[in-house]
Amino acid sequence: MKHLTILVPDGQPNPITIISTYMAFMQAEKHRAMKGGNPVFEKITLAGISSKVDVYNNLFSVTPIEDISRIKKTDLIIIPAFLPQTDPEKNIKQNTKILQWVESHYKKGAEIATLCTGAYILASTGLVDGKKCSIHWNDAQAFRRMFPQVQVVADQVITHEHGLYTSGGAFSFMNLVLYLLEKHYGREMAILCSKLFQVDIDRSSQSPYIVFNGQKSHGDEVVLKAQELLEKNSTDKFSTDKLAKKLAISRRNLDRRFFKATGNTPIEYMQRIKMESAKKQLEISRKTVQEIMYETGYSDLKAFRNVFRKITGLSPLEYRSKYNKEAITVS
Repeated sequence: MKHLTILVPDGQPNPITIISTYMAFMQAEKHRAMKGGNPVFEKITLAGISSKVDVYNNLFSVTPIEDISRIKKTDLIIIPAFLPQTDPEKNIKQNTKILQWVESHYKKGAEIATLCTGAYILASTGLVDGKKCSIHWNDAQAFRRMFPQVQVVADQVITHEHGLYTSGGAFSFMNLVLYLLEKHYGREMAILCSKLFQVDIDRSSQSPYIVFNGQKSHGDEVVLKAQELLEKNSTDKFSTDKLAKKLAISRRNLDRRFFKATGNTPIEYMQRIKMESAKKQLEISRKTVQEIMYETGYSDLKAFRNVFRKITGLSPLEYRSKYNKEAITVS
């Protein structure tokens, strides 16, 4: 028999991720029992280091069933997300005992799954150094700065490597829960729970949901000036050589500093600016794809579509169909 531990860390954990995960696994066990099957997880425990954790300015509280010190063996540990706008460094400091406990049980053979910003806890153990890790796209830059040794893949909903699972943000944490249900209970159970909780079971990319906001908290004045020039000239064919000349810097030095500061090359940055503009037009306007292409500075429809798909994971028409309330399908 296996033991599942859903952690209730100190600080401001997101109660939705804790409750929904607990409900999903309890539902799977209930359905399995109705069919005469033995439990997959003999014990499903909410565990932490405090007797009660208050969240949302004490509006809600979560009460762990056990202190982690009493759990000597567990097979799967799930670390919930933290509430938005909480301080990751503060959350980490408040949960040093949990970090040590997680690392210890991973070395004993337990698998670890993190939901969205729960990845900060996992990364602080060093267990994902050199490995892939997904997190909400809006946290990706800050996460990279804090853990440069981790391979952040903010475009993926789920990663799984060496018994370590991570997931993208917001409600996509349920995709990882379904993934774990499929692994432990089978595909049929995962499909049933996806229907009960009305979650798209096989969503694998965060790309269509990413809103591009240029990273500007890096403090490199030359790169900030470069970003400003790119944003002001987003419809022009602005080459990197021309940009470097305007800034009186070598192209090689510009590329290096720009990537270090933003996580993108100048060309990628310009593409993202153009595609963000195109996305907004597809969401709200009746303009054709070709009209939007010209307005964003492209003249080759195939190239425009290829870049759009690379960044969003969808074609322009697929994106419009998904996000324009009128679902206009003209091209």
